[in-house]
Amino acid sequence: MSASLLRRGLELLEPPGRAKAPPGLQRGRAGPRAAGAARRRKRAPEPGRNKATVKGRVVKSAIEEYHKKKPVNHLRENLQYMLKGRLVADKAVTEQVLAQNRGRKSKDQPPEKTEKKKPEGTVFTEEDFRKFEREYFGIP
Repeated sequence: MSASLLRRGLELLEPPGRAKAPPGLQRGRAGPRAAGAARRRKRAPEPGRNKATVKGRVVKSAIEEYHKKKPVNHLRENLQYMLKGRLVADKAVTEQVLAQNRGRKSKDQPPEKTEKKKPEGTVFTEEDFRKFEREYFGIP
């Protein structure tokens, strides 16, 4: 599931009284020209420094690098976040989330539910059938 779908799902499950984050805290670009401005802001390389030389380079510890890149387990924090609300979403909201996650191809659509037909019972009893046999076939 993509991050945007997950974010949309969490927005649907938020309580109605809770507002969105203030504009200063939201992530993203500042405007349509922000990407171009970021490209223009790149610094020109310093002419006096040659990166191919060893002088001035700090040796990094492999253990420190490993601990920096070690994956962090967020399970406990995520469970606390999920369990603190205990907000049960409406049926319409859950259907909307499922519809967003479902593909548009026919193979991704759920099968249509058909009502099962109840077998129709007969209006005749066993006694009526025996009586019919006696009358028409002459079997005692």
